[in-house]
Amino acid sequence: MSANSPLLDVQNLVVHYGGICALNSVNLHVDSGEIVAVIGANGAGKSTLMRTIAAVKTFTSGAVLFNGQPLKKDASRVVRDGITLVPEGRRIFAPLTVRENLMLGAYTRSDRKEQEETLEEIYALFPRLKERLNQRGGTLSGGEQQMLAVARAMMSKPRLLLLDEPSLGLAPIVIDAMFDAIVKLNRELGLTILVVEQNASLALEMCHRAYVLETGTIRMEGRGSDLLQDKRVMESYLGITG
Repeated sequence: MSANSPLLDVQNLVVHYGGICALNSVNLHVDSGEIVAVIGANGAGKSTLMRTIAAVKTFTSGAVLFNGQPLKKDASRVVRDGITLVPEGRRIFAPLTVRENLMLGAYTRSDRKEQEETLEEIYALFPRLKERLNQRGGTLSGGEQQMLAVARAMMSKPRLLLLDEPSLGLAPIVIDAMFDAIVKLNRELGLTILVVEQNASLALEMCHRAYVLETGTIRMEGRGSDLLQDKRVMESYLGITG
């Protein structure tokens, strides 16, 4: 990868579900050290985009380059290469303890010392998880489960973290804490993040750049602060008219 190449480069991506085109010639990029948001209504194709980048969903045509190389077709190899997805709905393992859930996220890493160092970073970011290490995941609150899902993803030491609707189903005060944690991951740990989110105002306030996805097509892109002031975005996604 050259110095000017993006960490993630999605080129003319087309994805189908059966005969339905879910993504149509999508182009986007994420530079190292950025937070990039993709906003759009439910059904716009946001989760399909994330699943495709994580190699959970295959694409029909186009290209996905990571670190200048074509994306692997196997999801576990994508994780080893440095991309980790936190899926919509959290999907933690309810019968397992918090610590057991976390350690599952480290399956690509064998160095025990490095695992423990990563755990300490996670405890600093999410102290509530440290307090509940031996508690079963299914007994945690929704906000704590989302923290655990993000923390589990961090155990693989990703270069790119994919967050699919991190605010879904959370109380407003918990959403604020979650977005604060995402910003800390970026600013303090230098993590590159791609987030898809229906809560457009929070996503645009947090990100460096953003894309607007409508029915599988990128309609707008720009700096988050600029899109927050855009009349079309204000009316369609922020509920502001006039």
